[in-house]
Amino acid sequence: MTRKTLELTPALHDYLLAHSLREPPVLAQLRAETAQLALSRMQIAPEQGQFLALLARLIGARRTLEVGVFTGYSALSVALALPPGGQVVGCDTSAEWTAVAQAYFARAGVAERLDLRLAPARQTLDALILDGQSGRFDFAFIDADKTGYADYYERCLRLVRPGGVIAIDNTLWDGKVAEPAANDADTRALRRFNRALHQDERIDLSLLPLADGVTIARRR
Repeated sequence: MTRKTLELTPALHDYLLAHSLREPPVLAQLRAETAQLALSRMQIAPEQGQFLALLARLIGARRTLEVGVFTGYSALSVALALPPGGQVVGCDTSAEWTAVAQAYFARAGVAERLDLRLAPARQTLDALILDGQSGRFDFAFIDADKTGYADYYERCLRLVRPGGVIAIDNTLWDGKVAEPAANDADTRALRRFNRALHQDERIDLSLLPLADGVTIARRR
């Protein structure tokens, strides 16, 4: 028994991947291509993608949201877990990076599951709310600019149904959220965000030390 999370050494991380990861070849290819990019650090970990897919399956998700698509690894991980007719509404502003996502959705045979909206995410989410889509989504994943997290979360909380789940990436922020000397805008925003969710009675909550920290919020 241990009362705290184990330190994930390189050897233990390798063991975790060897005994848990079931990465489809198309996702492995996407991850390898993204790793060659200058902004490859924006790519989520493969075990994180698998966890998001498991969450989507556990709650029987059909309609999902993604705030921050990048090259599409997380969106495709979730899309592959959806039943026929399932959909990922993806919010992003980069035609360049999302073109990679679209290509891999097509390669995986699920191009029709991606509804890509190239516009600022607040604008897209507000449009969905105005269109009467509140409570019509099962799952959302937020992985975008950190100073925008609070706004994205509030909108996603309206859009997911009761019992729906919102997953938020980077909430441990390489440990900087717990370092008093770290005072940049992103770190301050994440500290405020984490405090706010801890006190939010509208959700059930868990902050997991997976990858760079993943917060799971279930709408009550």
